[in-house]
Amino acid sequence: MDVDIQRRRAVVASTVGTTIEWYDFFLYNTAASLIFPALFFPGQAAYTGILLSFGTQFVGFAARPVGAAIFGHYGDRIGRKATLIATLLLMGIATALIGVLPTYASIGYAAPILLTLLRIGQGIGVGGEWGGSVLMSMEWGTRERRGLMASWPQLGVPLGLVLSTGVVRLTSDWTGASFESWGWRIPFLLSVVLIGVGLYVRLRVVESPEFASVVSAGEVVRRPLFEVIRTEWRTVLSSAFVRLGEQAPFYLFTSFVLTYGTKQLGLTRDSLLDNILIAATIGLISVPLFGHLSDRFGRRRVYGTGIVLTGAFAFPYFGLLNTKESALILIAVVVSLIVHDMQYGPQAALIAEGFGTNLRYSGAGLGYQLASVIAGGPAPLIATKILQETGSSTGISWYIIACCTLGLAALLLMPRRPAGPRTMPE
Repeated sequence: MDVDIQRRRAVVASTVGTTIEWYDFFLYNTAASLIFPALFFPGQAAYTGILLSFGTQFVGFAARPVGAAIFGHYGDRIGRKATLIATLLLMGIATALIGVLPTYASIGYAAPILLTLLRIGQGIGVGGEWGGSVLMSMEWGTRERRGLMASWPQLGVPLGLVLSTGVVRLTSDWTGASFESWGWRIPFLLSVVLIGVGLYVRLRVVESPEFASVVSAGEVVRRPLFEVIRTEWRTVLSSAFVRLGEQAPFYLFTSFVLTYGTKQLGLTRDSLLDNILIAATIGLISVPLFGHLSDRFGRRRVYGTGIVLTGAFAFPYFGLLNTKESALILIAVVVSLIVHDMQYGPQAALIAEGFGTNLRYSGAGLGYQLASVIAGGPAPLIATKILQETGSSTGISWYIIACCTLGLAALLLMPRRPAGPRTMPE
């Protein structure tokens, strides 16, 4: 079959799959901010219920490196395609089950326990998804366009955010006062439909040519996870810490902002969701744009600029939110996600190119998902605790700056490797 057709199929399959996975993951984040504290942690003080809800959210982040390790091993052993089908099914089923989960009022403490277990399933699924999707797209591309090719699956983040936020917004309008009792379940149940779409596009994709060449050359590593930890641990760690300046602020800009805006500033839920929807829509252009620019000007230069601008925007961001003026709040939300996209666009190629083809799924996936433990997962918890203790956003801004400083240091310390494929026989 024509290479261009297969290349397009690989891009579409990767992007559609990551969109579905991130729809599921972000849907939980939105519900954790707005719905779950009252349904699964009732009777708690306001911020205590929110902290407990964000705690279940963090469990999903903690499970992501586990998913990266499990599916990374099989992705480097048996291939990208089969592994990606498994991650899609795991993520979708876990999300759909949340949609039928009884609340605390029905089954007591069993409700938050089951919610946590399903969140772990989500985390394992999305943890294994990213590496395979990025590699399937990137490895079908040419060396000169790897930044752009690897950025297409990254579109799953803004697309998933647009889709999940949009569905929550529409369902909220449609069900009205019933949204908090039963309407919130509808977006989770829609995941069943999305699973079908994802399976259709992924089953039509051929295995990536780079992995196929590893198989034909007999260079598949028997224990890729152990090998990458033994030989590439510096690259794995630097890949995790370089995401501090991207992932921690992102979950403050898209998840914690809902809590801050409604509880601290008295803003409406729908207005905040609308702003996030607009900003995420712009990301459909900015993510591949910055991936393309990284092909022109270098991954590190574009990525580093994004880190610096994110840190510089930490205080202006909350300053604009605190005005409670709708136009200024929209500017804050839009700019926050654009500076995030400066990092997220080139990020996939930046991380994946640090590993050889036969260790790339394990290495890139593990490095990428370890950031969820040190950055994305703790961020809403830390921000909520800072707000609870101080009643101010000042400490949260300093937290963002600290994450960006560590991320920039990791970028400077990241091992430099050739952009082309590199294999390491066992």
